[in-house]
Amino acid sequence: MPNFFKSFFSGKPEDPESEKQKTAKKNFEIFKYDGLRAQRMGRPDYAIKCFTEALAIEEDFETLGYLSQLYIQLSELDKAREILDRMVELEPTLTGTYLTIANVCYMQENYQEMEAAARKAIELEEGNAMAHYLLGKAAQGMDNDLMTIGHLTKAIVLKDDFIEARLLRAEALLKMNQLKESAEDIAAVLAQNPDDEAAILLHGKLKEAEGNPEEAEADYRNVADVNPFNEQAYLYLGQLFITQKKLPEAIALFDEAIELNPNFGAAYHERGRAKLLNGDKEGSIEDMKKALEINPKEGENVNGQFNNQESASTNVLGL
Repeated sequence: MPNFFKSFFSGKPEDPESEKQKTAKKNFEIFKYDGLRAQRMGRPDYAIKCFTEALAIEEDFETLGYLSQLYIQLSELDKAREILDRMVELEPTLTGTYLTIANVCYMQENYQEMEAAARKAIELEEGNAMAHYLLGKAAQGMDNDLMTIGHLTKAIVLKDDFIEARLLRAEALLKMNQLKESAEDIAAVLAQNPDDEAAILLHGKLKEAEGNPEEAEADYRNVADVNPFNEQAYLYLGQLFITQKKLPEAIALFDEAIELNPNFGAAYHERGRAKLLNGDKEGSIEDMKKALEINPKEGENVNGQFNNQESASTNVLGL
């Protein structure tokens, strides 16, 4: 009846297509904002359903962004990439989308596509320090140390207090045995934040390279004491003990690390190495099997990690 009077007084009948569009728009808004509420309430499963329903009605850039972030949080990276590609089709000139793609590619260890995304971001915004940093991370992933340093240097020129870029450059310089330059980057980070755990650990690696194991040990212990859940501190300290032939100390340290985190695959791997060098072949086998259960990729690194010094260790596991 209302529609009849409306069309009677206006002289025009209600357009069915217009009504259909209004209904679709209303449903889109309901699904979109239900998705946002679900996301805030910690219900990503329901939020994904809502956003997906909304996008079936309207291909909306903002909603695509919400959905991509949910997939990233849930480590569903292939789905995140699919959504991000749709975002690029809608808005091909937004730098932020390419930066997000680069980060997702990094998590997927797809360094070539990461490089392509970072380069596209730089093409759109040459002065974007984050884009140059991500390009450096891609180069690092492809084991190109010189390009890593070059891209990170550009990022630091654009943003002098870029801690992450300085740390990554210090690591690359250390790998190339450029100790003085690496030390300068580490010092710059520690000047900004004396408690930066990654910088302290890298300082320890620098001291090892300089032949000062006592200072290296102090750095590793410092981080482990302040944060017992920093796994890298345990790894570095245990590896230092192995290098120094302090095998019982290394094994005890990795015992402690595994007690704190029973799923610490790298600790099982390194404890297995220490046990083998200490004459405990059976214990080494058990630890290496456990490491492979937790992280199958460990099998790819057994030869390198054991440094061929005990090539028999790879035979122990049939690798």
